[in-house]
Amino acid sequence: MLSLEKQLEIIKRGAVEIIPEEELVQKLKNSIETGKPLVIKLGLDPTAPDIHLGHTVVLQKMRQFQDLGHKAIIILGDFTGRIGDPTGKSETRKQLTEEEVLENAKTYERQIFKILDAEKTKLVFNSEWLGKLNFADVIELSAKYTVARMLERDDFAKRYRENLPISIHEFFYPLMQGYDSVALEADVELGGTDQKFNLLMGRTLQKEYGQKPQIAITMPIIEGLDGVQKMSKSLGNYIGVDESPREMYGKTMSITDEIMVRYFELVTQVPLEEVRAISEGLQNSTMHPRDVKMRLAREITAVYHGQEAALQAEEEFKRIFQQGDLPDDIPDFVIKEDGLENGTIRMDKLLFQAGLTSSASEAKRLISQGGVKIDGHKVEDSLYEYAPVMGNIIRVGKRKFIRIIV
Repeated sequence: MLSLEKQLEIIKRGAVEIIPEEELVQKLKNSIETGKPLVIKLGLDPTAPDIHLGHTVVLQKMRQFQDLGHKAIIILGDFTGRIGDPTGKSETRKQLTEEEVLENAKTYERQIFKILDAEKTKLVFNSEWLGKLNFADVIELSAKYTVARMLERDDFAKRYRENLPISIHEFFYPLMQGYDSVALEADVELGGTDQKFNLLMGRTLQKEYGQKPQIAITMPIIEGLDGVQKMSKSLGNYIGVDESPREMYGKTMSITDEIMVRYFELVTQVPLEEVRAISEGLQNSTMHPRDVKMRLAREITAVYHGQEAALQAEEEFKRIFQQGDLPDDIPDFVIKEDGLENGTIRMDKLLFQAGLTSSASEAKRLISQGGVKIDGHKVEDSLYEYAPVMGNIIRVGKRKFIRIIV
């Protein structure tokens, strides 16, 4: 194992809070002295089918703990996921079926091992212990926390003040997440800053059950491509971990310069010393922001697709965006005559049908912003009636292309 000082430096990388740090220091000292690794817990509720780069911040921290020789346990919340975490929600979440949660869990398993070392990771489902609790056990668990303390949560407090419904089962979510820590006898639990209440619940319940309380380490919620709002699929400012190397590289190149170092620190495996050197190089202008961003795009793409794919994506990016070439594998989109009206189709409808936008209204917005071209010529009118021509190349934004087949 590395020294206490070196371990602390790595563990603190990017962390917002370590609660309490002095207890973590003592746990690490005991671990080094006894040679016994700490049990590091991270819970993931598979309430959606896939994850984006924002979700990987805590996974990167878990990987750092693995590399330090500690025991990584990932809990896939097949039981808690059926309720859904009420954190930050202004209304009761729709409960998922067991089938929906398990289907999402399969995707999660495949995606998280792009970051974590599968051979050093223990993967468990919390139905293993939560599903075995009888009603008497649940009453005992609920007796260990008060309603007044539960209403200290910002989201619950806000809904209570505004006379919005709070279902009783939502109070059980943090209790169940905390009980996960009891079941695993966790030494450390990781989570985003929005999970602080749930992580501290684990400390509380471990004390109630006669265990040494875990350390809560919170990680930041990273900004999306716009550099302002948090990364979110609904906002469209995300990088999905299952996206193609070209899309992943290109999206990374579109982030703002101001958040590059933050991305290096939180979502790459670049050593901390190099991250500091990059930050200094940007500040004193000895490094060009474009070159730094290309390094970042390479690093991120390599994590999920390998170094060779990352280099190929970089070469294609240079060819398309710096030299003005077209990609080699432009997908065909077939337009049939019965889909035309008087030989034309409105451009916003075409873009939506081709999957280039998520809606016709988004297509209109992109057209009005000058983001749509046919063979290099901008489409000016959001209601433009397009007469299809075999082989036309339609480009949306910087990275989406189709070739028209009539």
